[in-house]
Formats: sequence, C-alpha cells, structure tokens
Amino acid sequence: MAQTLPFTKGHGTGNDFVIVADPDGAINLSDDQVAALCDRRFGIGADGTLRVVRSAGIAEGAATADAEWFMDYRNADGSAAEMCGNGIRVFARYLVEAGLADIDAAPLRIGTRAGVKTVTRSDLGFEVDLGVFRVDDDDILVRARGLSIARPGAGVDVGNPHVVVALGSISELEEIDLTVQPVLDPVPRHGANVEFVVPADPLVRGGVGSIRMRVFERGVGETLSCGTGVAASALAVRHWAGQAAPDRWSVEVPGGVLGVRVDDGHVFLSGPATLVYSGEITLA
Repeated sequence: MAQTLPFTKGHGTGNDFVIVADPDGAINLSDDQVAALCDRRFGIGADGTLRVVRSAGIAEGAATADAEWFMDYRNADGSAAEMCGNGIRVFARYLVEAGLADIDAAPLRIGTRAGVKTVTRSDLGFEVDLGVFRVDDDDILVRARGLSIARPGAGVDVGNPHVVVALGSISELEEIDLTVQPVLDPVPRHGANVEFVVPADPLVRGGVGSIRMRVFERGVGETLSCGTGVAASALAVRHWAGQAAPDRWSVEVPGGVLGVRVDDGHVFLSGPATLVYSGEITLA
C-alpha cells in the first residue's frame, strides 16, 4: 500500500539527509524504503535519513531516557548507524526550527545509539559534544584504488568506528578513487569509516592545527563531509603529533570547513547546519 511521507531535506557541509518527523514512533521504514528515499536518481537523494522520534517511541531510546528526542540515523543503504556528527547538528537545527526544542534556553540533549549527545550554538553554527574518544595504536593496513601500496591506519572511536590514514601530499589525496570501497586488514568487527588526511604545512597556525580530509563512509560511499570522521581525523593527527599538538583544529573537507576541539577528555565538533526544503513523497 502506498504511503505519503512528509520530509525535510537538510545538510551539514554537503553531508545531506532526509529528515522524517515521527514524534511518536509510528513510522517503520524498511531498509529498502530508506535506500529508495536516499537514491539520487529515483528518490530525494541523500547520504542518510534522520528520523525525529521521541526517545520513548523507539526501542533504543530506553538507554537515553534523559533526552526527550532520539536521532534514528540510517545510512543510505538502510543500515542503522551509531552516530553522525553532521547529522546531529542538522537534527538539532530541525528541532529548533520546528519549535520542538529551545536550544537558547538550555543545551539540547539528543539520544543516539552512541548515547546522549549535547548540542549548543557556536560561532560556526552548532557544536556537539561527541564525548570521550579512543585512539588505537595498533595499525590497520588500508588498501585503496589510487594508492600504490597499502598504508597503515589508526583506529579511532568517537562513538562509531573510524580508520584514519595519513598521506604525504594533496595530489595523493586527490588521486584516490573512492568510488571503490577501501579494503581494511584486519577488518574491524563492525566495519569502519575510512578517512584519508593530509596535514597542512605548517601544521599549526595561531595555535590551531589544520588538515584536509576525504572519507569513505560505511553503507554510503564517499561523502562531501563526515562529522565524526572530521573529529577522528583531527584526533589521529593530534595523536601522531605528540605532546605539543594543539587542542583546536580546522578540518577542510570537500563540502566546507569544520572545527574540532578537545577539552577535558571530550572531543567537540562544530559547523553549519542547513535546512534546504520540505515536501512529500509517496513510498511503495
């Protein structure tokens, strides 16, 4: 039976999402329906979907009962993901614009599969506290089309898994073919997003580190931006740089520039969030 679904399209530095309001958890989209919504030729087109649901209306929300709203994030292939750094800023923007939350009265707490995340306003738009992080010194070999040899990558966990690979030049970064999924050895249990980074020269200006990044996201492919991947990349380069590394970073991705800062063992991500348009679509 056909279903008419209201939606809003939004993005954070080009990482785009179909937003579906479902406060009471009444909508049950299948993996195929999510994939159809995200299809860039036959659907709306997006890197994933954000279902806006109250924590009480979704099974995963039981662990985030102290947050009224839960971000049900699904990748473009329909698979569920733990977190999305760009998505949660867009989610917050939607709640504010729809009159469902007042971020100016108090920091906004949002439930995710990686726990509750706190979002506030920032100079770049919105900032999310991604929480504690972990950088793994055990190298993972990464093979990618366009790289002559496999490169070591660092595992970084910021609520979801990442593998970050350092490259020697911008040309090397640009020549990687991310239409093909990079191969990881060993393969992480739940897979991982893979980031390729090039540090600026000099690395630090005015106390702020600077890098460029491209990313292949699980269940999606290459995207113009990945918020948690931006944070993971800054954390990896900060780890490699040693004790003198700064706590503030500027990360350039194909879709724009995002800010990362480390404070008291937590990593924070800041950047813009844009709502583009709203409409309705009929799903089979």
